[in-house]
Amino acid sequence: MSNESNLHRVGIVGGDGIGPDVVAEGLKVIAAAGVELQMSHYDLGGDRYLRDGVVLDDATIEEWRELDALYFGAVGSLDVPPGLIERGLLLKMRFALDLYINQRPFVTESHDFVVIRENTEGTYAGEGGFLRKNTPEEIATQGSVNTRRGVERCVRYAFELAKTRRGHVTLVHKTNVLTFAGDLWERTFNEVAAEYPDIDTGYNHVDACCIYMVEDPGRFDVIVTDNLFGDIITDLGGAVSGGIGLASSANLHPGSVSMFEPVHGSAPDIVGMGKANPTAAVLSGALMLDHLGESDAADRIRAACGDPESLTGTTTEIGDAIVGRL
Repeated sequence: MSNESNLHRVGIVGGDGIGPDVVAEGLKVIAAAGVELQMSHYDLGGDRYLRDGVVLDDATIEEWRELDALYFGAVGSLDVPPGLIERGLLLKMRFALDLYINQRPFVTESHDFVVIRENTEGTYAGEGGFLRKNTPEEIATQGSVNTRRGVERCVRYAFELAKTRRGHVTLVHKTNVLTFAGDLWERTFNEVAAEYPDIDTGYNHVDACCIYMVEDPGRFDVIVTDNLFGDIITDLGGAVSGGIGLASSANLHPGSVSMFEPVHGSAPDIVGMGKANPTAAVLSGALMLDHLGESDAADRIRAACGDPESLTGTTTEIGDAIVGRL
């Protein structure tokens, strides 16, 4: 444990590569905004796995249930088999803590939209398997798990969010070919929409959504979609909003412990060079403050980040510049 306040109990996972550096800047900005955190630091990620084989144990998850939030940097090491940390740490945490909403905002001078991605079901739920593995007749199946409860709570969250914004929700799916999962999503969306007569709605196939994101991202307000499509279109959202290195995210279970992290990776090629831009981590910290009921401080931090392209310099210099604007 470190720090003085009992108000907000936050677990800190700097992780690998540039993760600890950008988290340090995020914490510096949060402190400068006047919010004190009671912090527990956790040594997790690829480097930890290489030392002793630990990815994420059940005892740590139980500790996290008693916290208010988790603040992540980035995880991943070139020496760890691909997918091991993602499945064993990030996905395990999402499922164990039921972080069913992934929220990613994309804001520039020309557009302001947010993607609400269902975060615990779909193709990432792990349903599937192999037949005749490692033979010429090998078969691999990967199912998409969609429950009425899981879809409805995600869709309802999107409509509630739209009430605080411009009042429009777009469902993104592929209902013309995914006739079972897409049908469940569309029916649920329409039934929930009937409860929100003041919210306008729309529908895009995911491929059309990608075109519109590039050509006219300002047409969107709130997008709601499934796990796989959400993973893909949020990366595109980052690309059309200044780069994936500036994208923030929240993994939410409203009213319970939730996790906040920049979308970028651990960037092992620039570790120790001071080249990492911490803005995404800082903005993820602002999302965390929203969750903790510190929205005034969160708004001040977002305003201080301003136009991200105007923030230049080393990792610490950018953090200092944001602090100076508060």
